[in-house]
Amino acid sequence: MTQQLTRDIAEVPAVEIITTAAVHLMSAAAVKCGLGEGPAATDEVDLDEARRLITALAGLVTASAPDIGSQHAAPLRDGLKSLQLAFREASPVADPPGQGPGERFTGSVV
Repeated sequence: MTQQLTRDIAEVPAVEIITTAAVHLMSAAAVKCGLGEGPAATDEVDLDEARRLITALAGLVTASAPDIGSQHAAPLRDGLKSLQLAFREASPVADPPGQGPGERFTGSVV
């Protein structure tokens, strides 16, 4: 079983693994920022968790962008920026410019 899984993952291009991980981070961060669907969306808000997820996403996108190319990196950057702005909107206390989640990797988002 492990040998089969190893063989299967070996056939997946790195760009696909990176973008899949980024999408998972984006989805989780969106939920933690209160962007989930349904009446319970506000119950799932956890800005501390969202900050961690967005920072991890920013690091992944920034580090991998040169290797995955602009065709894949551009939509990830757009999604990241949207999450950073959503975090700012959801936060009761504004982070100083350049100190929001992931901004040490992306620069200030306003």
